Amino acid sequence: MHNMPQNPEDYRMGFGDHLEELRRRIILGLLAPIPLAFIFFFLGDWLLLWLMAPLQNVQLAHGFPQQLQVLSPPEFLILKIKVSIIAALICSLPWILWQGWLFIGPGLYPKERRFVHFLVPGSVFLTASGICLMYYFMLPLMLEVLMVIGGSLETPPKLIEIDPGTKPTEGLGSLPLLSEEPAAPQPGDAWVLLPDGTLQVAVAEPELQNTVRIIQLPMEGTSAIWQVFRLSSYINFVLILLLGITVAFQMPLVIVLLGWLDIVGIDGLKRNRKWALLVCGVLAAITTPADVMSMFLMLIPLYLLYELGILVLQLVPASRLAGNAKGRP
Repeated sequence: MHNMPQNPEDYRMGFGDHLEELRRRIILGLLAPIPLAFIFFFLGDWLLLWLMAPLQNVQLAHGFPQQLQVLSPPEFLILKIKVSIIAALICSLPWILWQGWLFIGPGLYPKERRFVHFLVPGSVFLTASGICLMYYFMLPLMLEVLMVIGGSLETPPKLIEIDPGTKPTEGLGSLPLLSEEPAAPQPGDAWVLLPDGTLQVAVAEPELQNTVRIIQLPMEGTSAIWQVFRLSSYINFVLILLLGITVAFQMPLVIVLLGWLDIVGIDGLKRNRKWALLVCGVLAAITTPADVMSMFLMLIPLYLLYELGILVLQLVPASRLAGNAKGRP
């Protein structure tokens, strides 16, 4: 553990020395994310597949094509570099925070340092909880609602009246209409899956023996909207949502910090619950797509985090956290 002075007055530096120390901490802070960015670049395909998994699961469940578009030659490379840098910054965040703490810690009193020791782990825990909640629950549900709404607009079907006395046209076969996929399809088998209205073809998988891959082709006339998304647009959508979730989930720590500084009180927080609900609704509208379901899904955890902040402030007041530490009163 880095030794911190008991009295910040004993740790005085000139302005130039402060700039030199800041430069040193920035350089040390970049020692972790730069090599990690190169490592994550080689894992970029896996990262993109991980981010694409919720969308592809929804596409598979509703019979949409499991594809995303890349509309320019450098788009995939630029996106891969972008995701690698963001992943490196996230994974090296503890090291960066530690360097920041070594820069500002000597200027704080022991009581103030105890507050930081409580806030930083709490921030990491809330960030991880928000990311897991978003990825495994909120994002799949948002995508399903948005894609179902977009695919609900159907074109009028083309109907042809059949004369019972007309002979079938030679050379035209018929595809079986199935309500579920066959248990053991063979390479070359094809069928129409209802009610999704997708043409499915079984093709042999060259790398795996006795294994076939199912290719899905949405048939014309099932929907007026062809839902094939651009890869960069989808990844940016997920990253912006992740950023919004990460910032929004810091609410309990903000409430606790304001309470410790005597800016707000527990009684005032309880009286203003209706205004807090309004603020949470505005935050939910900003950090989610413009649909009611997504806003409602974000509003519930945000308001629960507000109540969590009140509860933590009651259980861990500033006097209890500071304890008997020596320093400025």
